[in-house]
Amino acid sequence: MKSFYHLAVTVAVLGMSDVMSAQALTDDPRPIPRTPDGHVSFAGTPEYLGNWNGPGPRGTLANPVGERAEGYPIHNLDLNISDAEVPFQPWARELYEERIGGFHKDEPYAQCKPTGGPRLFLTPYGNEFVHLTEQQEILFLGTGGPHTWRRIYMDGREHPKDLKPTRMGHSIGRWEGDTLVIDSVGYTTNFWLGRNGYPHTERLHLVERISRPTFDRLHYVVTVEDPGAYTDTWTGGFWIDWVDGNEPFDYLCQENNLDPAIMTSW
Repeated sequence: MKSFYHLAVTVAVLGMSDVMSAQALTDDPRPIPRTPDGHVSFAGTPEYLGNWNGPGPRGTLANPVGERAEGYPIHNLDLNISDAEVPFQPWARELYEERIGGFHKDEPYAQCKPTGGPRLFLTPYGNEFVHLTEQQEILFLGTGGPHTWRRIYMDGREHPKDLKPTRMGHSIGRWEGDTLVIDSVGYTTNFWLGRNGYPHTERLHLVERISRPTFDRLHYVVTVEDPGAYTDTWTGGFWIDWVDGNEPFDYLCQENNLDPAIMTSW
């Protein structure tokens, strides 16, 4: 199995073409904001309020093939492999196919449950990125679903050894130039990694890389390591778009639910 050091280098090199394509795809002249300590900010500015809207079904970690390729996810990165190439364990591929065949009806997100990892960024109605410079933390706040939030520790700590698994896991971050690198472990299994239903176990280890090559686009890449569900590590990602004027609002997914029976599972 490849080491994460070599994988990080590979992802960085492969991602360069996508970053360059982002500059070609957008002519947004606004300067990329920075925090008081000089790092790239993923927030808006007093002049330009808004937040990030995930690609939803237009973004997946692996490219659909066959009949699923119709309506190809336009926000996927050039480095993405096909879902036929994802190194599933046999049981994980069977479960993946079952989830897709069921039209995602059993996804915990549809039951108003929190969703961790890359699935958080595919949640609709916008995501806020809050830089708490003095506290050395970054918060990800999701509007859709159950108002999910996630904390990234930026103070140099390590993962605790007696970690209790959660849907959001335990995340520690660092800066590599203008790229935020997040290392996360300690996940439960009661959420999906993406809309397509990639399975995982409690051995899941994610390394996410987020950069802002232009004011109005985020470049998101994640490397998945889970020897309980996959035979090797694999990498995928997508673009996330800025929406001017988009702000969190009072969204309660539990209200007016047309199928309350599913709220009791998971």
